[in-house]
Amino acid sequence: MKAAKLNHAHPSKMEARYIDEVRKMTPQQRFEKFMAIIELSYMLKKAKKIVK
Repeated sequence: MKAAKLNHAHPSKMEARYIDEVRKMTPQQRFEKFMAIIELSYMLKKAKKIVK
């Protein structure tokens, strides 16, 4: 599969690329990616809201 420069494509192509990427990962890499998503989610939840 051709590597995309940006993460903008048809949803079916994006899903296929994501599935292919995950299959190539080790269980440790999957866990680290999952934890990074959780950490980012927590940071966004706790971030101060800017009101103009």
